[in-house]
Amino acid sequence: MIPELGHFFLVSAFAVALLQGVLPLWGASSGNAQLMAMGKTTAMTQLILIALAFACLVNAFLVNDFTVAYVATNSNSYLPDWFKISAVWGGHEGSLLLWALILAGWGAAVAIMGKHLPEELLARVLAVMGLLGVGFISFILFTSNPFLRLLPDFPLDGNDLNPLLQDIGLIIHPPMLYMGYVGFSVPFAFVIAGLIGGQLDSVWARWSRPWATVAWCFLTLGIALGSWWAYYELGWGGWWFWDPVENASLMPWLAGTALLHSLAVTDKRAGIKIWTALLAILTFSLSLLGTFLVRSGVLTSVHAFATDPERGAFILAFLVIVVGGSLLLFALRAHRLKSTIEYNLVSRESWLVFQNVIMSIAVVVVLLGTLYPLLSEAFGAGKLSVGPPYFNLLFQPLAYLALFLMALAPYIQWRRYQFVSAHRSLFLLAFISVILGVIVPWFYFGYVTWQVVLAFSLSLWVFLSTVKNLLGKVNFDRLGNGNGKPEILLSRSYLAMILAHIGFAVSITGIAFTSEYSIEKDVRMYPGDTLNAGAYQFEFKGVHTASESNYRAIVGTIEVTQNGKLITQLRPEKRTYRVQQSSMTEAAIDAGFFRDLYVALGDSLGDGSWAVRVYYKPFVRWIWMGTIFMSLGGALVLADRRYRKLRSKSVMVEARNQQFNVKRVG
Repeated sequence: MIPELGHFFLVSAFAVALLQGVLPLWGASSGNAQLMAMGKTTAMTQLILIALAFACLVNAFLVNDFTVAYVATNSNSYLPDWFKISAVWGGHEGSLLLWALILAGWGAAVAIMGKHLPEELLARVLAVMGLLGVGFISFILFTSNPFLRLLPDFPLDGNDLNPLLQDIGLIIHPPMLYMGYVGFSVPFAFVIAGLIGGQLDSVWARWSRPWATVAWCFLTLGIALGSWWAYYELGWGGWWFWDPVENASLMPWLAGTALLHSLAVTDKRAGIKIWTALLAILTFSLSLLGTFLVRSGVLTSVHAFATDPERGAFILAFLVIVVGGSLLLFALRAHRLKSTIEYNLVSRESWLVFQNVIMSIAVVVVLLGTLYPLLSEAFGAGKLSVGPPYFNLLFQPLAYLALFLMALAPYIQWRRYQFVSAHRSLFLLAFISVILGVIVPWFYFGYVTWQVVLAFSLSLWVFLSTVKNLLGKVNFDRLGNGNGKPEILLSRSYLAMILAHIGFAVSITGIAFTSEYSIEKDVRMYPGDTLNAGAYQFEFKGVHTASESNYRAIVGTIEVTQNGKLITQLRPEKRTYRVQQSSMTEAAIDAGFFRDLYVALGDSLGDGSWAVRVYYKPFVRWIWMGTIFMSLGGALVLADRRYRKLRSKSVMVEARNQQFNVKRVG
C-alpha cells in the first residue's frame, strides 16, 4: 500500500509542477497578481509531495519490501540500515527521484528567499523551475518508476546493492553532487525569466550570484568526495582517471567557475551581460548533459548506470528541448543585453574575462575528449579511446595560465591598473617562488621535473602574492582608533577570493606532487617478506578471516616501519559479499598531512603467498584540502550582507552608478 501511496504522491507532484509551470507565467504576462502568487504555493506543495514520495521509497527499503522491483534489485535483507537508505539513490530510478526532490527543494528555497524580488520576475523564475520539474517527474513516471511491483512473483530476498556502492562515500557523494548539478537550475531560471520578460539588465546578476555560488560550493564538494571515494574504495590508489563520467561532473564545474567570475563583472560593472547569460544557460545544460551521459547507456564506466535506449532517448529529447529552447530564446533576445562600459586592458574586469576564456577553453577540451569516442563510433570510424595523455597535454597549460592570473588578481582593481607600485615585489616573489619550486621538491624527493617546478612555483607565487596583499590590507598605524591594535579592512568577497585562489593552488600542488612522485609496487609476498617504498619498510605478517552481516573478509596484516621504528599497522581486506558472491578489495590507508601509505590485498597465489599492492602517495591529501578552501571561499561570499537582503533594482543601480560613475543609457 505504501509504494502505491508513493506513486500517488509522485503523480500529484507532476500535476502541481505543471500548474507551477503554467499559472505564474500566465499571471506575469497578464498582470494577474493572484496567478503570480500561485508560484510560491505550488513550489512549496511540489516539494512536500515529492518528499512524501521519497519517504515512501525509503520505507520500502527499510522494511525489505521485495515486491517493489527497485528494492529487489538494489537491496537485501543482510544490508545494514544505513546502506539501505543510501541504496535509495544507489540505482537509476531512485537517483532520479532524489534529483527531482532536490530540484523541488531549490524551487521552494527561491519561493521563500525571493520575497524581495519583483513579483513578475519571481513568478517567471518559479514557472521555469516548475517546467523543469515537469520534465524530470515525467521521466520518472513514464520510464523510471521506482514504485513498480513484482506481483504475483517476487523474490524472497533482494539482489543486493552493488558492493562498490556499499560505502559511506555513496551516502554523501551523490546528494552533494546533485545539489550542485540542480542548483545551477536557479541562475538558469533567472536568465530564462529575464529573457521571457524582455528585461535582463545587470541587476539580475546580484540576485543570481548567491544561488550560483551555493551550487558551485556543493558541486566542488561533491566532486571532491567522488574523487576521495575513487581513491580509497576502488583499490588501485588513484583519485582521478579522466573517466567520462568524472568528466561529466567536471564540465559544469568549469563552466560554473566561469559563471561566478562573469557574474562578478556583471554585478559590479554591468559588463559582459551577454556572456554571463550564455554561461548560465550552458552551465545548467552541461549538468543535463552529464545526466544523459551517465544514464543513457552510451558510456561504460564504474560510475555509470546501465539503462535501456528508451531512457536515453527520453533524456536526449528533454536535453534538446531545454537547451535548444533556451538558446533559441537567447538568440532572439540577446540584442537587448549589450554592455556600455569601457574596459581597461589591465583591470579586474579584463582579468576576469581572461579567466573566463581559460575556463571556457577547458570546458571545450574536456567536452571534445569525452564525446569524441562516441561521435567516432556513431559516424562509423570505429571505437577510439581518449585517455589521460590527451587531457593532461591540453589541460595543464590552462591550469598554469589560471595560476598566473590568480597571482596578479589581488593587485588589480575595478576599472584601473593599480599594481604598478607592487610590480617589483611581485617579481621578487616570483623569483623566490621559482627558487623554492626547485629546492623544495629536490630536497624532499631527490629530483625534479619541469612540470613539477612550473606547477609548484606558480602555486607558491599565488600563495605568497596573496599573503602579501592580505598583509597590505592590515593597517598597522591603527587609523586613529586609539586602542593600540592594528585595524583590518577586509570585505568578505575579498576573503572569499583569497581562500578560493589559495585552495586552487593547494590542490594543484597536491596534484603535481602526487602525479610525479607516487611510488607503486605490485609484489608477491609470503608471511615475513618485506619491501621498501620511499623511506618506509612494509612487512607482510599474514592473513586472517573476519565476518560482517553482508560480507566475509580475508584481512591481511602489514606492519610499516621507518628506520626500524613502527609507524603503523595496516589491515587491507579482500571481501566476498554474501548475496552476489562478488569479491571486492578494501584498501588500508595510513593518512598523513604530507603522505599516504596505501596497501591493497590482491588474490591468493596458492602457495601461501598473496598479491600485494603498495603505494606511497605524497601530498595526496592536499588535493582535497584545497577543495575545502575553495568551498569555504564560496561560503564567505554568501556571508556578504549584500545578499542577506536583496534590494530593489533602482536602489542597486543607483548605488552602483554613484560608486563607479557609470552613465546610464536608456
